[in-house]
Amino acid sequence: MEMSVPNAVTATVTAADPAVNSICPSAPRRGALYKIRHDGKTSYLFGTIHVGKQGFFPLEPEVTRALADASALVLELDTRAHKPFEQALAKYGSYPAGDAITRHLSPYALGQLNKALAKAGIALANVAMYRPWLVANILVGSEIEKHGYHRSNGVEGFLLSTAIEQKKTVHELESADYQLSLFASLDDAQQERYLLENLEELENGRAVQKSAGLIDAWSNADAARIAVMARELTSGDSVSATFMDRTLLGKRNPEMAAQIEQIMRTDQIAFVGIGLLHLVGDNGIPELLRQRGYQVEKVY
Repeated sequence: MEMSVPNAVTATVTAADPAVNSICPSAPRRGALYKIRHDGKTSYLFGTIHVGKQGFFPLEPEVTRALADASALVLELDTRAHKPFEQALAKYGSYPAGDAITRHLSPYALGQLNKALAKAGIALANVAMYRPWLVANILVGSEIEKHGYHRSNGVEGFLLSTAIEQKKTVHELESADYQLSLFASLDDAQQERYLLENLEELENGRAVQKSAGLIDAWSNADAARIAVMARELTSGDSVSATFMDRTLLGKRNPEMAAQIEQIMRTDQIAFVGIGLLHLVGDNGIPELLRQRGYQVEKVY
């Protein structure tokens, strides 16, 4: 999902400076890159992060060459399309007119939220119309940005600017409506729990620590640490971990694998850039494609 790693809601990103699109032989390996083959067709699968730093670009030459060889770029969402995201956000992230978050939280949760908003310099009135999951994601995303990780430096922006420069077709695996509808599957009690869990991790520093840890593992292509971070983010009985494990990954990975199969049935060589956590473990997309009879080679 196009999220500030790992929790913040999908946000429109600005393409990275086209000046960084040139191949840099000394660029370090970042993320994870796979080559997928089936019936004489080849595509590439690359693990992305949705926030980053300008210094992360250009990407490693093998990634740059793979993208150059591709006829199409495939992302979870085409982040240039603002209107569908705004419509989905209004549909799933906001209360109807006349309703507000204050009517859906316990006194304790509302008190914790007020403390967090005051610390972040955000007035309750500015987020009162938003549902708890969205407020939680806004607060986490804001804190991550304070530590130097910005949506404008997300990998999708760099890939999009490169693909546009190379006049490639851009496809989406999902829609903004579908992605944000997943959060609507949480009932009021689960959303309050999700909010409180994220507020606690903001207060004790774990939210930034986990996000920064995953970003650092991506920036060094550290497969072992990526696997450790994935387990940490999906283990335990918290609403956040369960939602990540069962819904954001467990539900979507098979759907994405099926979409990639459809894409590879065409004559296009696709470069598929999706969130790093979708590539990890026995239920990750590389393993799901192997199970479907695809030859999957991990380039790095």
